[in-house]
Amino acid sequence: MVRAMNPRERINAALQHKEPDRTPLFEYVLLPPLADRLLGRPSAAYPRDWDAIVRAKGWAAAVRQSAMDQLDLALLLGHDMMYVVPNPSPPDPHRKGARRPLTDVADPVERVRIRNEQVAEAPPPSDDHLLIYAYLKDEMRKREVDLPLLAPAYAHGVWTDVDLMETMLLAPEVAHRHFSLATASTLARIDKYVALGIDQIGVGGDFAGTRPMISPEAYREFIVPEVRQLSRRIHAANRYAVNASDGNLWPVLDDFLFGCGVDGYLEIDLHAGMDMRRLKSVCANRITLYGNLDCGNILTLGAPEEVRAHTIGCLEAGMGNGGHILCASNAITASVPFENYMAVAHAYRDMFRLPKLDLTRGSGPGTSG
Repeated sequence: MVRAMNPRERINAALQHKEPDRTPLFEYVLLPPLADRLLGRPSAAYPRDWDAIVRAKGWAAAVRQSAMDQLDLALLLGHDMMYVVPNPSPPDPHRKGARRPLTDVADPVERVRIRNEQVAEAPPPSDDHLLIYAYLKDEMRKREVDLPLLAPAYAHGVWTDVDLMETMLLAPEVAHRHFSLATASTLARIDKYVALGIDQIGVGGDFAGTRPMISPEAYREFIVPEVRQLSRRIHAANRYAVNASDGNLWPVLDDFLFGCGVDGYLEIDLHAGMDMRRLKSVCANRITLYGNLDCGNILTLGAPEEVRAHTIGCLEAGMGNGGHILCASNAITASVPFENYMAVAHAYRDMFRLPKLDLTRGSGPGTSG
């Protein structure tokens, strides 16, 4: 029998393909109103109206409240790690106006070229948007908890970017410039994440639906070398790189995982055909799989009994030599009924003989910054 582990040991075991005491658990994104109901108060984690919270509390206090609400949710639900995005920057009354509008530019290649120039000329962003990580680390120290953090550095997707996809065909050098600029800015962000003690960094970006939106050859030419640079920087800092995209990735899976040199795969899209059991056999002891509870269909439209069976099936499919962290395939939105999300939580806890979930710990006004 494997001894009881703390969250960091459990996550590390999964990432190192060692058998944990139980499959680790977290949530990618948990939105209102479900987050509000769990906490027993309006959540500042992913609020409907961030500006209203800033007006009521002030910007720094709003960021602190967001950090504490995300931590409260993770502890309430027994999560082993957290996905935390950078906070909005403070209001800047001196911020310059909008960049040159591109609606009057007819050529998609020219529009991408202008975008590239704007990115190259832009000053580096301030670190204000990273304050949430300092607040979160401080709050975990106060509460004597230690949850590994996953932060996003997604900059190499093509989802909905028709101009970019056309440019990849019509003017490859302009598209390469776009992706190399994205890599340069992302490397800088990775260095800041490392300095903040972030454990896992999400890379890549959406590029698929029912099938990849670009050819495997284009993915291999334009995106794989760039993401591989990010993975190498992350590994040099002894952190973990996690590639993320929805959709059917079977046509490019080897490139997406092994070509990009990543450690994990997030946003696993069951509805698009990315089956956990098959993935487990393909990835063996090389890639950790984050998911893949079907949030858009089963969690949204299924009955609680179906959700429960789906959760247990996903856990069973992911078992063996670590390599699996349970979460939804993407965000838990307002479309997911509270009863269905609770069916996931209860099925998980029953599977590993954990005490029943006590939601009373989530009530109360919370702590102000």
